[in-house]
Amino acid sequence: MLKMPPQAVPPADVLGLQALAHVIADADMGPRFLALTGLDPAALRTRAGEPALLAEVIGFLAARESDLVAAAEALGVPAAALAAAGERLQR
Repeated sequence: MLKMPPQAVPPADVLGLQALAHVIADADMGPRFLALTGLDPAALRTRAGEPALLAEVIGFLAARESDLVAAAEALGVPAAALAAAGERLQR
């Protein structure tokens, strides 16, 4: 049987943006993220592409393992890959 190659994991910034979209689209996580960061929607839009903010989004997900796992599943990547993207974005 022919094996399919594993799906490539997107770059860290792409995963960060996807994670941000996942968080903001969630009725519970979106408001919680904004409250914890002190950001308002306008500031979030302005900073959306900043590596530091994207790392913060992934860190927010990682603070609750169930959120990290759910986001990773929704994005189609392993949870470890999502966590590693957060670490790369912090550099």
